[in-house]
Amino acid sequence: MMLDAFQAAALRRKVSWRILPLVVLLYLVAYLDRANVGFAKLRMQQDLRFSDEVFGLGIGIFFIGYLILEIPGALLVERWSARKWFARILITWGLISAATAFVTTPTEFYSIRFLLGVAEAGFFPGIVVYFTHWFPERDRARAMSGLVVAIPFSLAIGAPLSALLLDVHWFNLAGWQWLFIIEGLPAVVLGIVTLFVMTDRPRQAQWLTPPERDHLEGVLAQEAAAKDALGKVSVFQALRLPNVWLLALGIFATNMGGYALTFWLPTTVKSISGGSDRSTLLLSGLFYLCGLVGVIVSGYSSDRTGDRKWHCIAGQVSAGCLLAASTIPGQPVWLVIAWLLLTGLVAQSWPPPFWALPTATLTASAAAASIGFINMFANLAGYLGNHVFGWMRGRGMSDLQGLMLLASCYLLGGLIVSQVRVSREPAARPARATH
Repeated sequence: MMLDAFQAAALRRKVSWRILPLVVLLYLVAYLDRANVGFAKLRMQQDLRFSDEVFGLGIGIFFIGYLILEIPGALLVERWSARKWFARILITWGLISAATAFVTTPTEFYSIRFLLGVAEAGFFPGIVVYFTHWFPERDRARAMSGLVVAIPFSLAIGAPLSALLLDVHWFNLAGWQWLFIIEGLPAVVLGIVTLFVMTDRPRQAQWLTPPERDHLEGVLAQEAAAKDALGKVSVFQALRLPNVWLLALGIFATNMGGYALTFWLPTTVKSISGGSDRSTLLLSGLFYLCGLVGVIVSGYSSDRTGDRKWHCIAGQVSAGCLLAASTIPGQPVWLVIAWLLLTGLVAQSWPPPFWALPTATLTASAAAASIGFINMFANLAGYLGNHVFGWMRGRGMSDLQGLMLLASCYLLGGLIVSQVRVSREPAARPARATH
């Protein structure tokens, strides 16, 4: 039984309100637990006497651990159970993140960051595949924007929270230690909640009526059949497609700058502004808060117009140009900070349309493998970008030179994605079908 237009719109709203809040909350906690080391660094570095190069490698090595289960994680969501897989991820990474509070040497720091990456591996590509089980193609970019909005939101919340935690000294533990403990344990609780709350596929959703389940599964099955009619593509064939490599290299270049910007922003802002740790983290929080606007607008506009590629490129190029503007010599500090805040508006606007590109052009199995493959490059960039950035800072790279390096990464990523060939974009959303 197919629903009429009014009922279908109500169903989309119902699915969005049931699926997105939990997934966004999970990703919010995930991103804070991987990125809070950038906040803790302001005090942790002094207590442990770690150099910038040690921090760069420690931050980056997380992504090497992440790579290990990247493709298997996406395939497990496709063929097994998102609910069980995500619960396992949450519980293990929460415990490991909290354990970071007790590192004392560089080797321990590297080891715990590596294990954190292994624990979290497969989470993001798994969510991208999970969305294909619930959202038709034309709604997917908006769903992705709901997910990606968790990145700036988690950091916007995490920055001022971390500023408060850095000043506590309970039970002979430093503030940066409590930061890891308090921000890590919620993942364990959410992992248990996920086992009872998350639903794998529409056919298992008791909160949908039988006609709603039939309609949603029918729409998704029609889309899958339409893609299959264009020609079956195996996993290995998908990895030989030019678009897959262009997307992989495009996100690699962009994330070389994007991840380094996320982890090193507090350090850079403190150096440029000369302010206190608290004011530095508040300014950093404002940067991430600006990112909320860009993510929401990008996902909405991409769905309304049906365009993915050029929305992605616009975010990449805008971020590169604004970062480059912040490096103009002779500017007052307030203007440099203003350029950085404007960068925050666009720095996270490109992922929602970007991640709608692979799922729009491949069969389900090939898309699952390709998403994991592309995200492998995204995370390899996280390792290399942070390692190189820390290494260069340890050898005298100035803050403005660092910002120019990040700008060039965004611009190169936009150039590569501009070469992606998109033969078919989803139709623009009718004006009345909103949710």
